[in-house]
Amino acid sequence: MNSKPKSEYAKAGVDYTIMEPFKQAMIATGKRTLKFPNKREVFINQDVLHSHGAVYEYRGNEQHIFCQTQEDLGNKNWIAEWMYQNAGTGRTYYEGIGIDTALMVVNDVLAQGAMPVVFTDQIEVGDSSWFADEKRNKALAESFYKICEEVGMALPAGESATLKYLIKPEPPVKIAPSLSGCVTGIIAPGSNVITGRELGVGDHIIGIASSGIHSNGISLVIKKAMELPDKFLTKLPSGNTLGDEALIPTRSYVALIEALLNAGVKIHAILPGTGDGVGKIAFDKRPFAYRIHSWLSVPPLFKFFREQLNVPLEDCLKTFNWGVGYYLYVSETEVDKILKIGKEVGYDLADIGIVEAGDRKVIFEPENIILTPPGE
Repeated sequence: MNSKPKSEYAKAGVDYTIMEPFKQAMIATGKRTLKFPNKREVFINQDVLHSHGAVYEYRGNEQHIFCQTQEDLGNKNWIAEWMYQNAGTGRTYYEGIGIDTALMVVNDVLAQGAMPVVFTDQIEVGDSSWFADEKRNKALAESFYKICEEVGMALPAGESATLKYLIKPEPPVKIAPSLSGCVTGIIAPGSNVITGRELGVGDHIIGIASSGIHSNGISLVIKKAMELPDKFLTKLPSGNTLGDEALIPTRSYVALIEALLNAGVKIHAILPGTGDGVGKIAFDKRPFAYRIHSWLSVPPLFKFFREQLNVPLEDCLKTFNWGVGYYLYVSETEVDKILKIGKEVGYDLADIGIVEAGDRKVIFEPENIILTPPGE
């Protein structure tokens, strides 16, 4: 029996006969998540489930406000695609990519004191054939499900598109999607909102350990890895390949912040450790100096770049999170309580610094270096 000939649109690069099964698989995955935000009194309207939008409502009694943030993953899944093509392990390396995509947004929403309740994803690729790999599709969908379950949010809608004339990855990766998403968080009660305005001289800086690179600094990782003989299959002293180490999923900080807010801890400011690395500690535009007197452990990937690839220390500190993925700025009276609660809910954290009056900068005493603020 002859197969149906391709439509003119499919010949132009957009083949819905390939895309539609992927879309339906993502919808099926999303349906499994719809009750996750119920614990925060947010309910998804299950009569309106399609790619055009999500309908939801708050049924609790708290005075509340919503927070919404949009972010993209960046280049991290390029590494997953390279490993899938070259590692020969049978893995797709997408097991954590949905987690990374969602947490790029979730950890930003969290910085306002909002708990994530609704997530919508966007997947854009230059060639429809990418959607035909069922094994990779399943790994990506399950990683989205896993993070939705962990942080308590639903995935009720999303978008998948082929943008032939816009998206083309750098060789040798043949096809790779751009991944992004939007998260709505709820602040209930509304008095839990964290604006950063209360940040001031004398505040202590609490650092919470990252799981690794998370999703920032990836462009530098790709550039340096592709210059090595074994590229992402290069073995690190830890025994992991460079690719495996780079693809460790981002850590969620939802459980920590939720526990602190439920305990009535007053947080002056929260900072995700993303772009500009350790230098981002000086994110506030006011004339504060941030003296970092101690640190948490540095992940193997960062040590490799510094010690084996000879990336200058300042570049490392201004590119990578260097082992701290999240920062809290709090008064001295809250420090012991935060450290106790953090350890109880499974986080590695420490009192690492203090906010001082002075020119805006980060004084990083563990490496005896001064870092300029973001963008400088």
